[in-house]
Amino acid sequence: MKKQDRRTFIKSLAAGTAVAAFSGSIPVSCRGPKGKKQPNILFLFTDDQRFDTIGCLYGNQVITPNIDRLVRQGMAFTRAHIMGGTHGAVCMPSRAMLLCGRTLFHLEKQGAYIPKTHIILPEYLRQNGYKTFGTGKWHNGKKAFARCFDGGGKILFGGMSSHTDLPVYDFDPRGEYSREKQYRENTFSSELFSNEAVRFLEEYDSDEPFFLYVSYTAPHDPRMAPEEFTAMYNAEKIPLPENFMPEHPFDNGELDIRDENLAPHPRTPEVIREHIAGYYAMISHLDFFIGRVLEALERSGKADDTIIIFTGDNGLAVGQHGLLGKQNLYDHSVRVPLIFSGPGIPQNKTTEALCYLSDIYPTLCDFLGIPAPSSVAGSSLKDIIEGKAEKVRDRVFLAYRHLQRGLRTADNWKLIKYNVQGIETTQLYNLNDDPWEINNLANDFRLQPRLKELATLLHSDMEALDDFCSLNKLNWGITEGGNGR
Repeated sequence: MKKQDRRTFIKSLAAGTAVAAFSGSIPVSCRGPKGKKQPNILFLFTDDQRFDTIGCLYGNQVITPNIDRLVRQGMAFTRAHIMGGTHGAVCMPSRAMLLCGRTLFHLEKQGAYIPKTHIILPEYLRQNGYKTFGTGKWHNGKKAFARCFDGGGKILFGGMSSHTDLPVYDFDPRGEYSREKQYRENTFSSELFSNEAVRFLEEYDSDEPFFLYVSYTAPHDPRMAPEEFTAMYNAEKIPLPENFMPEHPFDNGELDIRDENLAPHPRTPEVIREHIAGYYAMISHLDFFIGRVLEALERSGKADDTIIIFTGDNGLAVGQHGLLGKQNLYDHSVRVPLIFSGPGIPQNKTTEALCYLSDIYPTLCDFLGIPAPSSVAGSSLKDIIEGKAEKVRDRVFLAYRHLQRGLRTADNWKLIKYNVQGIETTQLYNLNDDPWEINNLANDFRLQPRLKELATLLHSDMEALDDFCSLNKLNWGITEGGNGR
């Protein structure tokens, strides 16, 4: 297929006739006869991308033709969650949970360090005959990276950075990433990491299956997409979310953190529209370069033999509930995109089954026919993908630092409890009627039995997950509801 340049791509978007770069067919068989080479794996991982920023799934203004193509040629989990974070940099524990398949309170040093007893996904695949290659963001320690990959390039150790001034490393087969070996790159991050992935696909000539891990830093701020992509979104015409608020209605414990100071308080419609437009532009720019990677996969002749996983490390408020960041338990911050496509994955399917990012690890093991390591706690989604089951869990547990705890059920009830300097706040939402989490029902006397039932489940999950830090700091009796603020 002829490669699209940026101008052609932008013009086609403007005309409403965009064609994604990726057009490879997806076979329906899972694996070939016994002894056939295992499928390749392409893992596309984005930073701060909210669940509802895929155009074809949610019908909003964000333009994502290449991610849309993955949806049509695969299966999307529309209720994928992170468990939360024990640190303001939520992506660090989130990425550790994905890479290790573990739960939040069973990480070491909040995910900044991964001990050898926690077997990392690419490390395990490497042990099982895969050639592994990593590029982009790695927020979980240099030693852990060295355990995982046979090759790599343009590796960013740590969290955020300017997208055009990145402190990166070349791959070191000895795993020695001293500060002296770091240098600066000025190519935009999404292009830089995609170029490394394309280079790998163009040069790979082994008969062994590969695991290609492409970890982007977009659409994390600073929101600085190139002009041709920012021009795609007119901030004056961007609709505000239904749950836009000038300020969060009470102190959630993190109103002064860095993310929340990216815009003045109180929030104004004009400023939030600018932030949303910039956020969408970053995602469309990222989508363009994801298309380049998918096009390279197709050119390589390996598309039909490759499982593709697309997901993000956490969501982002961008003006919802008076917030900008991800240090909260609302859906906009704890729900992420998750798409599987490739051999054995049905096409153009969606599921509302509740899942975590930590479920990806055992799911891949299940598809490859290898047992997940004993250090993995996630649940395989393979039966859901193959239509043999509708769910693997009845609820998801949510946590942020010692300040917030939450629960979402499969029938779409959500409880969030806060304890901020001894002040307790309770929120109860019926997400079937109120998906934007606007109407707090915690003080509705008719719902006190439901409130108490959910609080009991939340307390039980805290105990089961070894969440000891706040077990005795919340009022679990709930005889009068929450304070409803």
